[in-house]
Amino acid sequence: MPLRISNRDARRLWLSAQGLAATPTGPLDLMGTIHSLGFVQLDTIRNVTRAHHHILWSRNQNYREPMLGKLLARDRLIFEHYTHDASVIPVEFYPMWRRQFDRMRERLHRSNYYGPALDAAEQKIIRDRIENEGPLSTHAFDTKIEGAREMWARPPHKKTLDYLWYVGDLSTSHRENFIKYYDLTQRVIPDDLRTREIAHDRQVDWLCDAALARLTFASPGEVQRFWEATTPAEVRQWIERRNGALVEVEIQTADRQWVKALAGPDIERKLEEAPEPTSRLRIINPFDPAIRDRTRTERLFGFDYRIEIFVPAEKRLWGYYVYPLLEGDRFVGRIEIKADRNAGFICATRFWPEPRVQWSAQRRNRLEAELYRLARLIGVAEVRYGDDFARD
Repeated sequence: MPLRISNRDARRLWLSAQGLAATPTGPLDLMGTIHSLGFVQLDTIRNVTRAHHHILWSRNQNYREPMLGKLLARDRLIFEHYTHDASVIPVEFYPMWRRQFDRMRERLHRSNYYGPALDAAEQKIIRDRIENEGPLSTHAFDTKIEGAREMWARPPHKKTLDYLWYVGDLSTSHRENFIKYYDLTQRVIPDDLRTREIAHDRQVDWLCDAALARLTFASPGEVQRFWEATTPAEVRQWIERRNGALVEVEIQTADRQWVKALAGPDIERKLEEAPEPTSRLRIINPFDPAIRDRTRTERLFGFDYRIEIFVPAEKRLWGYYVYPLLEGDRFVGRIEIKADRNAGFICATRFWPEPRVQWSAQRRNRLEAELYRLARLIGVAEVRYGDDFARD
C-alpha cells in the first residue's frame, strides 16, 4: 500500500525542503542554501529587490545583495545557465549539466529566431574579441536590430552571445548593475569540472535523484520540470532503472483529495525529522521556488497565485508585482509593495487577506515587522502605506 501523507505533513515536508520552515536567522551559509535549493532563478525586475536576492534573504535575513555576485565573479562557486529560466547553479553540478548544453544546441538549431547566430564567422568574431579583450557585455558590440522592434527582438550580436552562452562556449564572468559579462568558458569554469566526462544515463539519474531529493515527493512530471534538463521519456527510464527503490506515496491535497507521487527511500525519516514551520510571517517573492509550480502550490496550500507583470493593467485581478504572505504553513494574504531607494522608503500600496483569515492586530504587527526587515535589506529606513492600503 502507498504511504499516505496528510496535507499538514506534506506542507511541513515541503516548507522544510525549501528552507522556509526555520526562522530565517543565525549564521549564514549562502552556498549551503543554494545547494539545498539546487538553483536560484535570476530576474531583472527590481521592484523592491531582484528576485534572486529576495529568495536568498527569505532563507536567512543576514543575506545582503552583493554576496551573490561575489560567489560568481570572485569565488567561482556558482555558474549561470538555464533551468526553466536563467538561474545560478552550484559550480560542482557543472559536469552533470553538460548534456544540457547539447540539448540547448539541438533546440536552438531548430529555431528560426537564432538563425543568424549560427553563422560560424560571426561566432568567431565574438570569440576572438572576448579572447583578446577579456569579458565583454552586449554593450561592447554595435550591430542593430533589423526589421520591426518587437518586444523580445535582439540585435544579431546579442543573439550570438546568447547562443554561445546557451551551448556552453561562453559563460557569465560577472555582472555589473545586473548587466551580464561574457567570457570564454575555459576562463570561468575550473578545468576539472569543465572537462569531466559523465555517462549520459548517469547524468539523467543524477538530475532526477537531485530533483526528487529537493521536491521530497513528486510526480514524474514534477521531477522533469524541476531542472527542465530531462525529457519525460528520460524520467520514465530513470524510474525503471531505480527498480523499485522509489517509494509510492499518496499526498493529501488542500481540498482533501489524494494524489499519487513518488518519494525517495528516506521519506519516513524525513517525515520524522521535518520541523513544524516557524510562525514568523514572511513576504515571499513571486519567483520563489516554493511557489514556482503554481499547480503544486494550489494543490498543497489551496492558494491560487499568478504573477501579473505581463497582464495588461485593466485585466489584472491583483496588481503588477504582488507578493504572497506566508505564515506558518499557510498563505494568509498577498501584498503589493514598491520601493524608492533614492527617497529612502518602501511603500505597501495594497493588501488582500485570504478568505477566512482574520487579520488581528498581532498579525498586522507581524506584517509590519517583516516590511521593516525587507526595508533593511535594501538599505532604507522607512515604511510607508499607500492610500489604498487598509490598515484597520
